[in-house]
Amino acid sequence: MAAKSKFLIISLRPQMIRANKDFIGKPAPPNYVAGLGRGATGFTTRSDIGPARENIPEATPNNDDEYDQNQDPENETGLFNSAPYEQDDEEADQIWKAIDENMDSRRKIRREKREREELQAYREQRPAIKAQFSDQRRQLAKLSEDDWANIPEATNQSGQKRKKLERMEKFSAIPDTLISAYSNSDGIETPLSSSGAVTNFAEIGKARDRVLGIKLDQAEGTLSTNSSVDPKGYLTSLNSVVVKSATEVGDIQKARTLLKSVTITNPKHAPGWIAAARLEEVAGKLAAARVTIRKGCELCPKNEDIWLESARLNTTENAKVILGAAVKSLPQSIKIWQAAAELEKDLQRKKRVFRRALEFIPTSVVLWKAAVSLEEADDAKILLSRAVELIPMSIELWLALARLETYENARIVLNRARAAVPTSHEIWISAAQLEESQNKPVSHVIERAFKNRSMVLGLGREKWIGEAEKSEKDGFPNVTQAIIDCSLSLGLEEDDELHKLDIWISDAESSISRGHIETARAIYAYSLKTVTTDSELWISAAMLERNHGTPASFDSLLRRAVEYCPKTESLWLMAAKEKWVWGNDVDGARTILREAFRFNPRSESIWLAAVKLESSNQEYDRARLLLDRARDEKNGAGTARVWMKSIVFERQLNDYNKASDLANQAVEKFPKFPKLWMVKGQIEWHDLSDPVAARDSFSKGLKHNPKSVPLWLLASQLETQAFSLQIKARAILERARIINPNVPELWLEAVRIETENPQIAKSLLSRAVKDCPKSGILWSEFIIRESRPQRKAKSVDALKNCDNNDPVIVSTIARLFWSERKIDKARSWFERSCKLDPKYGDGWAWWLKFEQEIFALESKKVETNASQSSKSHFSNLDSNSTLSKDNPIKPTSSNTSLQNQSVPNEIDASTGLQNQAETKLFQKIIDSAVLASPSRGEMWIKVAKDPKNAFLPVKEILDLVVASLSLPMPY
Repeated sequence: MAAKSKFLIISLRPQMIRANKDFIGKPAPPNYVAGLGRGATGFTTRSDIGPARENIPEATPNNDDEYDQNQDPENETGLFNSAPYEQDDEEADQIWKAIDENMDSRRKIRREKREREELQAYREQRPAIKAQFSDQRRQLAKLSEDDWANIPEATNQSGQKRKKLERMEKFSAIPDTLISAYSNSDGIETPLSSSGAVTNFAEIGKARDRVLGIKLDQAEGTLSTNSSVDPKGYLTSLNSVVVKSATEVGDIQKARTLLKSVTITNPKHAPGWIAAARLEEVAGKLAAARVTIRKGCELCPKNEDIWLESARLNTTENAKVILGAAVKSLPQSIKIWQAAAELEKDLQRKKRVFRRALEFIPTSVVLWKAAVSLEEADDAKILLSRAVELIPMSIELWLALARLETYENARIVLNRARAAVPTSHEIWISAAQLEESQNKPVSHVIERAFKNRSMVLGLGREKWIGEAEKSEKDGFPNVTQAIIDCSLSLGLEEDDELHKLDIWISDAESSISRGHIETARAIYAYSLKTVTTDSELWISAAMLERNHGTPASFDSLLRRAVEYCPKTESLWLMAAKEKWVWGNDVDGARTILREAFRFNPRSESIWLAAVKLESSNQEYDRARLLLDRARDEKNGAGTARVWMKSIVFERQLNDYNKASDLANQAVEKFPKFPKLWMVKGQIEWHDLSDPVAARDSFSKGLKHNPKSVPLWLLASQLETQAFSLQIKARAILERARIINPNVPELWLEAVRIETENPQIAKSLLSRAVKDCPKSGILWSEFIIRESRPQRKAKSVDALKNCDNNDPVIVSTIARLFWSERKIDKARSWFERSCKLDPKYGDGWAWWLKFEQEIFALESKKVETNASQSSKSHFSNLDSNSTLSKDNPIKPTSSNTSLQNQSVPNEIDASTGLQNQAETKLFQKIIDSAVLASPSRGEMWIKVAKDPKNAFLPVKEILDLVVASLSLPMPY
């Protein structure tokens, strides 16, 4: 039965398979999606749809070049692309191209300059590696062949880090035996070690032998005919023995092997032997070094360096023998002969060596000079006479011989030298110096020298100026002048006059900066001979004489200057000031100004200088008469400044009504001159006590002069001080800042108005330094108003923003150091401030105030110490002279006199020296301030412009400013 069923199933299987494939070839049911029943969905790939970006089609002649060009009817691009390109089209394109190039080149220079500056700034901030190592590369040029030969070969560095890590110390757990041994180490009786480790005595012995060998080698190197052991310093010398580590010994062995290979491979290579000997020297084996260098001398007898190295490594006596052998092999070596002479201590032996050397090398200038330097004058003449016969082209030898001869013989020697070396300028200059030493004219000698055009042009103008400076340094000013007269125009024959003057003034300033005043004076003298009517040149020459000359030379130059330039006011004023201030000759100054009036009758500066001269000498009537004549527009100057000086003069003499009348007339004549309105308002406010009229004057003045910052400040100060209206003052300053932006004085006044509101003041200061980041007065106010811990940080910010060159900032930082008791720093910063701007009067005043305060403190401290020491001294004397039972002896008269004289005098002496030093410093500051004649500074102007101080000298004004100053910094 089972067999039957099995046969039935097998027989039916093909029929069932055929029945399942009936759907093939038949249409699919409606809405049938293949695979949807088992969750399969369709997808696409890039290969099905092609590339994402479509290829750009090739351009056709009719395609437009720009996108949407036809959308704009005014766009004419490509309008005639289809038209034929003819010759006139080409010409038009060339014209347009030329126009474009011209437009591009208009700012080309400025653009290229800006690009160069930006590139230079970028390179300074981020220098290239080549620039960073340029100084090291330059030093490589100094390396000798030996240094290059001694550079070790590059070794294989691969795996060095891994090997280093393997050699690093490894830690492991401490054994119990070590712990138990350490625990027993503090006991009185130490038990025997139970460790099984065996000490390697052989290695210890080898190390000891190695150290002993090094010590013996070093001791051997110091042996000479005498004993090299100093019994007293032996133990000390042992401290200098350097024991080589295992690494260093290994490096030396490696280098020794390498150099041994070099000397074996190329035994005639002297640098190899020298390097090998120096290696042994470094290793402490001086004997081995001497043996090595001796072998090198035998194999390389024609190399002078190896002989010199051998002499250096040996003792003095042996070195003499070695150099004796060297001169046999190399008789023409100058270095060997010099080394041999240096080894001789006796003068006669040195002479003998050099004379022997000259027999072999008679044409060596070096040897002749060395031999001559050892001889007396007479023997030196003989040697030099022979030397110039053998070496007639050596200028040094000719000049040395001429210096040793008398005047007549020196002339003969120089003539022979000139015949032997006709192109040498040194010989001509020496001949001129010889003539000047005998007080004879020298110009003809230099003029003859300049007839040799090849010599003159070959040297160049700058080199001739250098020769003039050398002559000045040697003390020959006439030779300097002669060289300048003949050489200053070299190469400038085709330049115009103005260009020549610029170059000559630059040459003079360069010589002054190098400290060669006579050369600069010679340059100015030649320039003034060539161009006599240039006022700037006369002024530069006059400043040279004022700073470096004598009063007589200064006066003489100014007299010549006003003859050639009578219309130059500054020259007349300098001449008058020289007579008045430096010569104390008032009548002479009057004479000069009277002469100046003839050539400059309408000169405002000369009129005002005459007024100042008379008023300073209490000649008020003459000064008033001069001002009356100066205000006349026909015969005088009649300028606004003359009117202002007239008003100020009357105010200084306390004639306020006349001053007010003159001010009213002046503002009608010159309403655009703001100082007139300022003076008028100040007279009404301070002198006539009429602030309402002053307010009206300031208001009218601001209408005519809205750009005048001092006028705005006065109007604001009037409201705060006379009317106590801070609101109105604040409004005035805001309006002023709108009309005059970026003005630090307006911001500073606005900050000071808010003194009672520190937060508002600080906010205004922050806005001010943003608006005026380079203003020294604003940063100074910021530092002063800052809290003590923050002042240093603000000082750094101020210096950065003001480029480290603002005198106000530097002076404020000096005051900051003063407040912190850093005396030396404060003094250096005060000095720096005055050097940055000598016209800044507040800097001089603060410096003098600082020195006075420090001197007062030191004096008080010294007095206190003196009083304490004297009290203790007298108390000791009293205790010694007290009667007691043990010593019942009264003090005698001699003891009493000793008691009166035994007060220490050292304190008085030191105090006197300190007083002298401080007095000199005070006087130095005062003299420098008087010479600078300051004209800037807030406190300085406030004191100097006060009518009460009108006729005071600079010294007294400085004292008043110092007295008005208070603490260096608010606490």
